[in-house]
Amino acid sequence: MAVTTICSSPAHSTTLPAISSLKTHQPLQPHIPVSSFSSTKFGTNLVSNDALLLAGAAQAVALARAAVQAAKEAVLAAAETGEVWSGRESGNGLVKDGCDGGIRRRRRRRKGVEEKNGVSWRISRGSVKSRYLSPGEEVELCLCLKEGARLEEARTRITKVQGREPTSKQLAKDLGMKQSVDKILCDGRESRERIAQSYRRLVVSIAKGYQGKGLSFRDLIQEGCIGLLRGVEKFEPERGHKLSTYVYWWIKQAIIKAVASESRIIRLPGHVCRMVARIAEASNLLSEKLGRLPTHDEVAEVLDVHISTVRLVSQRSRPPISLDQPLSDRGHMTLQEIIRGSDETTPENMVKKQLIKQEVEELLKTLDKREEHILRLHFGIDGEPPRSYEEIARQLKLSRERIRQINCTALSKLRRTSVADDLELYVV
Repeated sequence: MAVTTICSSPAHSTTLPAISSLKTHQPLQPHIPVSSFSSTKFGTNLVSNDALLLAGAAQAVALARAAVQAAKEAVLAAAETGEVWSGRESGNGLVKDGCDGGIRRRRRRRKGVEEKNGVSWRISRGSVKSRYLSPGEEVELCLCLKEGARLEEARTRITKVQGREPTSKQLAKDLGMKQSVDKILCDGRESRERIAQSYRRLVVSIAKGYQGKGLSFRDLIQEGCIGLLRGVEKFEPERGHKLSTYVYWWIKQAIIKAVASESRIIRLPGHVCRMVARIAEASNLLSEKLGRLPTHDEVAEVLDVHISTVRLVSQRSRPPISLDQPLSDRGHMTLQEIIRGSDETTPENMVKKQLIKQEVEELLKTLDKREEHILRLHFGIDGEPPRSYEEIARQLKLSRERIRQINCTALSKLRRTSVADDLELYVV
């Protein structure tokens, strides 16, 4: 009964052919005689009914276990060897993404190896199985990508002029095209995806050399892909060069530019970044030669530049330091607590400013309210920005000349007071 149940189960109907290959002594035969069965299977002439029942039950249990094991192996094999087919048509038909990467990832997960930094194991190890393009495919895809980029640029230009995005028919009419604009744009996007997928290994190999310089590995790959597509747009197949050789320098340039502009909190200009690299290279050479750190004079002499340039670039290229970082791992004192502030924040200067402010207030009390108000506005005594005669005249609804006369009269009065002599003590 156990054998009948397993064979009739629809879940295991596809795995039953594998059972015949199992190491059983002899397959089941529906009409085999009892004497023949017992003699061939057990090698003895069993005539007892109890012995026949025990032998049949043992073989049924063994066969059931074998069927279950075969079913498990079939399900596991189907899960591991499943292939993913992309639904996109290409010049060579459907593009198949092999199952090797999926099998390896599952095996690594069984061993406890996890993905790091959000980057898949396939990309970070550079094990992309996509091949490089043939010369014919390079020419075809580059032309499609260039045509799509030209239409995108034209659409952007028309959008800026008209203030709205043109339709496909309007774009084709403005450019004098008879082909379908949507099809050209779609082919351009597909060509871009195909090229990026085919040359991703090249991007990964270049990006690996710039790890640990301020950008994550994922950002380096992204910048490298941007440089790849930019190089494809500039590629000229008629010159006879390979696409991978041409775009190599575009990928490298894009990654270097991204590291120089995005890896620092305070961005440095391009010529300063290049000078930093030259100074670092010269310093390393001099350190190996002299056995010590070189001075600015020695580096400037090697690079044939002025010493002030070396000193300025060295100062500007220093990484910023947080004022809130602790001075040591054990203490809680921060760098901000021990750095000396400006001279204006010293207690002596703060007391001096307070005394000057009190003397000025006593001096302004000797004037009438309008003169005091004009002086406060013109010199910004209350902490507000100083105002010109025109601004004060518009506010008080007087002429500019009248405001100037009142200001001069008020200053003359202040010079004749005895309080003005006390302010001379604060003049340095």
